[in-house]
Amino acid sequence: MKIALLGYGKMGQVIERIATERGHEIVLKKDEFNTYEGLSNADVAIDFSVPSAAVSNISSCFHANVPVISGTTGWLEHYDEMLALCKEKNGGFISSSNFSLGVNLFFELNEYLAKMMSKFDSYKVDMEEIHHTQKLDAPSGTAISLAKGVIENSNYTNWTLETPQSNEIHIEAKRIGTVPGTHTVTYNTPIDSIEIKHTAHNREGFALGAVIAAEWIVGKHGVFTMRDVLNVQI
Repeated sequence: MKIALLGYGKMGQVIERIATERGHEIVLKKDEFNTYEGLSNADVAIDFSVPSAAVSNISSCFHANVPVISGTTGWLEHYDEMLALCKEKNGGFISSSNFSLGVNLFFELNEYLAKMMSKFDSYKVDMEEIHHTQKLDAPSGTAISLAKGVIENSNYTNWTLETPQSNEIHIEAKRIGTVPGTHTVTYNTPIDSIEIKHTAHNREGFALGAVIAAEWIVGKHGVFTMRDVLNVQI
């Protein structure tokens, strides 16, 4: 499989290594200093860039008839626009806040727990996410996905980084050292707490999941999720 890497930072380099180990060829390493030359030769593109580049990267893939896997966060105000373009061009698209197998299992666990806890109003939910100091967006896309998972299965209606109202989930976003990513969901009462937590030890899981998604989407048309790729729904 021929892969275009859109974004060649630390994540892009890990993806390159894992893809090469799995027998794939990298035909483009796109960063801010070069062009999309070679994109049309790719079977699939993997975008781990920055929020300001994501829309250009994704739309360029659709125009080149190349399916795209996007792990970039912080650009979702343009998500509906990209979905419309994907449909117009009959493209293939997976956008995820996190491609890690463990995180996607954690998403399912989070939703299952939210359904259970929705019957017990005395428990109040809050979230914490910790990432390295180079991460540009806050809260993380993974934390937002976790919050949406609770909102869809409870009486909460929104999330906030500020002091929460009764119908809001508070997310505390921390930027510390080189932490790859830690996410905690806690249900609190004055009596006790229930907590679920995912801790990434390195970038390997994110990169492997993105490559697996890229392998899966080749030859497919439409908008998919990691649930489609991994079939991990509880």
